[in-house]
Amino acid sequence: MPPTCHSDITGGLNQRPARISPKYFYDQRGSQLFDAITRLPEYYPTRTENALMRAHAAAMAHRLGTVRTLIELGAGSCEKARALCHWVRPACFVGMDISVGYLQEAVRRLRADMPGLDARAVGGDMTQGLALPADIPRAQRLVFYPGSSIGNFDPPKALDLLRHMRALVDSDGGLLIGIDLPKDVAVLEAAYDDAAGVTAAFNRNVLTHINRLIGSDFVECQWGHRAFFNRDESRIEMHLEALAPIRVRWPAGERRFAAGERIHTENSYKYPLGVFTTMLAQAGFSHAQAWTDEQGWFAVVHARP
Repeated sequence: MPPTCHSDITGGLNQRPARISPKYFYDQRGSQLFDAITRLPEYYPTRTENALMRAHAAAMAHRLGTVRTLIELGAGSCEKARALCHWVRPACFVGMDISVGYLQEAVRRLRADMPGLDARAVGGDMTQGLALPADIPRAQRLVFYPGSSIGNFDPPKALDLLRHMRALVDSDGGLLIGIDLPKDVAVLEAAYDDAAGVTAAFNRNVLTHINRLIGSDFVECQWGHRAFFNRDESRIEMHLEALAPIRVRWPAGERRFAAGERIHTENSYKYPLGVFTTMLAQAGFSHAQAWTDEQGWFAVVHARP
């Protein structure tokens, strides 16, 4: 494990309140749990985005034009990219994800499904920059970032990431991105605290993952899952809450948590469409077109430099 990863985790644990970056959700089990979340009845983003893209497939394909290379960030299972590849028929697909083992298996399945597609898996942490293999063609690139994952970043970091995406494409390229729009609080909170407890298991699994990464001794069952909508910030917050006084140790460090003390594990911002398209323009994507579902819950935006 790189020293920067260790210091990133321990530095977050020593903050008050403590924090763990959501990028550490995605070990093998975390990736599998997230796939399960996307199939839950409460979790509307995936099915809403999928239905939206199916409904507007022809218009989107026309708008996208020729795509030589499709680059999916946070690719995971590559299922959304699979449908898009069938629509736009790129010569090359690049999936990028922090959980590289899970991604490699997904890319193997995609390659088998689409013979002749140059499909590649690139392990990488988007928060540390976006670097692609040097032989990936620059012409007619499309960066694909579905699932409203941009909402996991605080607005300044989200803007930085959008600027990194802009740097991946030339004037003949573009970005196709999903964003979750503001909506009824009950709908939002249920999506992040499902009745079956899958999201709770996903949240707690981050503790087991960082145990492996830094040698800590977190015990999952000592922590409760908390998810709620912060109206002032227009974001869902996820936390892990100590169910009793807890002492957590790792090599050369420790942290005591009082009962009820929390570790902040994730934010998910819900952007009004106009706010987000302004952010895209600030990042260098000045030409944007959006498609939304009938309820106005979700948007898919295509943006060009």
